[in-house]
Parts: sequence; C-alpha cells; structure tokens
Amino acid sequence: MDKPWGGRFKEDSSKLLEEFNASINFDKELYKEDILGSKIHAEMLCNIGILTLAEKNNIISGLNKVYQEIEDNEFVFKIQDEDIHMAIEKRLTQLIGDSAKKLHTARSRNDQVALDFKLYCLSKNNEIKVLLLELISTLLDIAKNHTKTIMPGMTHLQHAQPVSFAFHLLAYCFMYRRDVERLFDDYKRNNYSPLGSSAFAGTPYNIDREYTSSKLGFISPCYNACDGVSDRDFALDLLYSISMIAMHTSRFAEELVLWSSYEFRFITISDSFATGSSIMPNKKNPDVAELLRGKTGRIYGNLIALLTTLKALPLAYNKDMQEDKEALFDSCSNIILSLKVLIGMLKEITINKDEMFKKAQIGHITATDLADFLVQKVGISFRESHHIVGKIVAYAESKNCDISELSIDEIITQDNRIPKDVKEVLDLYHSMNSRKSFGGTSEESVREQIEFLSKWLNAK
Repeated sequence: MDKPWGGRFKEDSSKLLEEFNASINFDKELYKEDILGSKIHAEMLCNIGILTLAEKNNIISGLNKVYQEIEDNEFVFKIQDEDIHMAIEKRLTQLIGDSAKKLHTARSRNDQVALDFKLYCLSKNNEIKVLLLELISTLLDIAKNHTKTIMPGMTHLQHAQPVSFAFHLLAYCFMYRRDVERLFDDYKRNNYSPLGSSAFAGTPYNIDREYTSSKLGFISPCYNACDGVSDRDFALDLLYSISMIAMHTSRFAEELVLWSSYEFRFITISDSFATGSSIMPNKKNPDVAELLRGKTGRIYGNLIALLTTLKALPLAYNKDMQEDKEALFDSCSNIILSLKVLIGMLKEITINKDEMFKKAQIGHITATDLADFLVQKVGISFRESHHIVGKIVAYAESKNCDISELSIDEIITQDNRIPKDVKEVLDLYHSMNSRKSFGGTSEESVREQIEFLSKWLNAK
C-alpha cells in the first residue's frame, strides 16, 4: 500500500478506481503553482520551528529539481500518484529522503489544490487582460485612420444611418474595456489565500497565514477555512468573464464574416488568416472568424458545467470539485488563442473604404436627418415629419433610387412646406457629423472617444 492515505486500508486500490479517481492527467497543468505554494509553505514551517533551516533548504532545492524535470519533460507522471500534489511529493521524497515527508505538516490536499487552482486562475486573469489591452490598442489604431470613412450603420441588419467605420469599431473597444474592468474586479475580489485552511477547519499548528499569503501575492488569507477549501467562485468568475469576452468576440466575428462577403466587401481578410475550399478553387473562406464565433458554444458550456457541478455540494470539500479544472483549462486556452488570432488578423486586414461608401448610398439612410430637419425648420411634430419622409422614401423606391438622388423639385412635390435648402441634410458626411451629442458618430465625438480610450489604456 503506497498511497499516502493507505494506513487506513487493508486492500490495494482497484485499477478501475485509480483510473476513475485520478486527476494527474489534467491537473499536472498546475505544477508551477503547486511547487511555488510548497516552497512558501516550507519557508513558513521553518519560520515557526517545524522545519530546520537545513530541512527547509533541502526541500526547496529538491522542489527546484522537480520543477526542472517537469520543464525538461523528464518527469514521469503516473496515474497511481492520483494528482499533481502527490506526484511532486513522491518525487521529492525520492530526491531528498524523509525530510520531504515533513512538508505536508499543517496543510491538506484540500487547501493545497484550492491554492494551486486559485493561483492559476489569477495568473490567467492577468494573461487575458494583457491580450484584451492589446486588442483594444489594435482596434484603436485602425479607428484613428477611419474617422472619415463612411459606412452604413445598421439596425435589424438593415441600413439605418451613416456612421464612420471608426465609430463602429469603438463600440467593440468599449465592450472589451468592460471585459478588462470585469477581470480587474474579479482579481481583487478573489485575491485571498486559502493556504492554511487545511482540510476545512484550520490546524492546531501555530502557522503564519499572513506570511504565506503575502509571499504568494494575496491581499490576505481567506477569513473562513471552510469557505477557503470549498470556494470555487474564483473559477466561476473567470469562466463568466471569459464567456463575456467570447460573446463580444463572436459578435465581432459575425460582422467580419459578413463584411468579407461579396455582398458587403467592406474588408478583405489577409490570405494568412483565411482558408480555401477542397473542391471550389474560387473560394476564400473566413474560417478564422467563423471559428472565433464557434468557440463561444464550448466556452458557454464550460461555465454551465461548473455551475451545475457545484450547485448541490454540501460543505466543505467534495471530490466532485475535481471536475472544476478541465472546463476552466479549456476555456482559458481557447480564449487566449482566440484573442491572439483576432489581433493577428486585424493587423493584416484591408479596409475597403470605397465599398463602404457605395453601400452607404443605398437604403435612404439620411431619411432621419430629413425628418429632424423638417421638425427644426418647419416646426411640425416629429410624427408628422416621419410620415412626410416616409412618403418621400416610397416615392424614391418607385423611382428605384435613393432619396439623396432625388431633385429638390421632386422632394418638394411631396410636401410644399419643405424648404429648398433641404438637399444639404441628405449629404452623408453632413448627416454623420450632425450627431454631435455625447457618444455620437460625429468626427469630433469619435475623436473624443478615441482620446478617452487612449488615456485609459495608458493608465493600465
């Protein structure tokens, strides 16, 4: 019986149990966090007199050797070791002898895994934030060059009002800004150390939890040991934040798919971020954008999976919680790769300004400007103005043209109260720049938004 808990048992574990119970095949991802936590725990045990200085140094030296073996792919992970914690402890014992067995004093695998997993989540939080900031910066660089680039703004996927391409991109910048702020909030809320909670009720040893939490970069130890080992809110917070990022990215990807089609031709995706067809030699497929959209489903699924796993667990630790890691590992790796590929694709994208402008001349998208003009100039109610402009749009439709292409005489024929200087308001640039309200699409307002985001980025 070579299990660390084997003293209670008279029979060896079933091979099926070992396969079913083990997490080593996936929680080996936590080796850096596990070794770091063990080092700091050893330092604390030395400080309070449980380890001698020589024992502490021997343990840390041995842990460094284990770390290097894993980094060099020389470490042999065995299913019999159950998890990363036992695998490292077993190898440490082989390297330095019995002093390794003192390392587990005043801790349990329950607080050990909670620590490792929380450190991992906080690390991925930072990694994702860095990529989001780079993405926002990339979008801002594009936006700065397109404050005068007219495109049809849409609602219901129908041409609505003229906006600048910069204005449209900035909407995504502000979405991703919320994602960054959410991650900052998540980090602060969850930055409390579970180490020292032991199994779930604390420990009789005179441990120094303030020391270990400070050395590991936490604000403080968690205040309740039972909560410390049973809490997985930090993982759910990260999964939710990743789901929001994926949702925003999926919306953006959907537009990239549309914009790159022959029907729109707003953008051209670089050959290095597109694929072809196995049968149709004419095809250039936006597979990257489609996969960005498609990843959202599995990311949502990972969030729901962990919520479901945790929904009926009694306190404190339960083995069900072993199911928390694979879902989170998957979401982290997929959102990190997705953000990297989106940034790379955007840096090589071509913006087809002429096509955007051409499409903006379709759909009567200055009709609202005409309605507002009649309210301001003629003094009629907006509802009456809306009706008059609707008639003008119908007339233009019958002529198979846009309202901006109608002559002044044709417009006035629909209602003789319309002033002769009406044509100015039908100009696309005039329409875009007339919306000077805070957050609007005028060039002045858009530049203010760019400046705001630039200052925010520089402060991060």
